[in-house]
Amino acid sequence: MRQIFIIVGKEWRDGLRNRWVLATTALLAALALTLAFLGSAPTGSVKVGALAVTIVSLSSLTIFLIPLIALLLSYDAIVGEIDRGTMALLLSYPVARWQVLLGKFFGHLAILFFATVIGYGFAGLAAQWAGNDDSHAWAAFAFMVATSGLLGGVFIAIGYLISTLVRDRGTAGGIAIGVWLFFVLLYDMALLGGLVVDQGRNVTPHVLNTLLLLNPADVYRLLNLTATNDVGGYAGVAGLGAQAGLGPSALIGALAAWMVAPLIASVVLFARRQV
Repeated sequence: MRQIFIIVGKEWRDGLRNRWVLATTALLAALALTLAFLGSAPTGSVKVGALAVTIVSLSSLTIFLIPLIALLLSYDAIVGEIDRGTMALLLSYPVARWQVLLGKFFGHLAILFFATVIGYGFAGLAAQWAGNDDSHAWAAFAFMVATSGLLGGVFIAIGYLISTLVRDRGTAGGIAIGVWLFFVLLYDMALLGGLVVDQGRNVTPHVLNTLLLLNPADVYRLLNLTATNDVGGYAGVAGLGAQAGLGPSALIGALAAWMVAPLIASVVLFARRQV
């Protein structure tokens, strides 16, 4: 475990030196504050909690932004160090390959989670300042921040899998962008088109559940926009959440599986890869 923590610290210091921590935090804070102030505008007339509106807005932002940041952090974590020759130097020390990979993973996850907590925290405080929200809204907000970190972990793990499969950074970057486009944009467009064409003949609720679980972005969306009645009502997807019939425990388990499976595959592939 000591070796893993040492590598976590190394990745954190590299993130500070390369301005990844500061840049990611500033980007998330700027976008989150913008959404918080814009989202609080209608709360006075329709009696919507400012923080609940912010949760809906930030959940939509997270689906697009967090996976992209996670993949940019991780796509060259292995192949980039192999190309630069630093991986061979690192493995010359008394450290196992799985410890290197897990240390790098948790280091990148710490960077992303720190940026998410600080950036979104500013938005939560701004929403609190704009309107009075109760403890239920703050609980939903904390849940959204935590699951945003979990979603980031999913795509960091996918980025590591990409990085262990390819032989050069350019290919890894191209595949990472393709993965982002598929899960964030193309999958839902294809699913929506299929549902329209099917007209409920073949896509039963059980099939829909399976299709939703096959996309971590959809799992995150359902988890945050239907977890509470207030947020689900403001998001307009409460009906979808009820139809899907997937509870928070199942959705959290699905996100965890999406993170663990690529990470295990990365460890196995990295152990067999020639450096």
